[in-house]
Amino acid sequence: MASIRDLKKDVNFVLGDIIEAVYLWEAGSNNVNSKEGNALIDKAISVFDDLMGKIHQKDVDNSKAHFKDIRVQLEDKATKLIEQLNKLSN
Repeated sequence: MASIRDLKKDVNFVLGDIIEAVYLWEAGSNNVNSKEGNALIDKAISVFDDLMGKIHQKDVDNSKAHFKDIRVQLEDKATKLIEQLNKLSN
């Protein structure tokens, strides 16, 4: 099983890359500080806070299943954020 530290890094890198992609979209389309971009960044930060809170939970019965569920949630939520970003690019 991957370590908790690796899971934290994955959450940070994935959501950080999404935020960076929003900034690149804004710069490339001359929509600096757009409402859509800011909303997407806010969602990414909210997902980050939510997942980190779950990682730091202490009262977990089955830690292996708990961390596996967090990894699945990260994948699902990141996919949704990327889909929203792709809609902005069209």
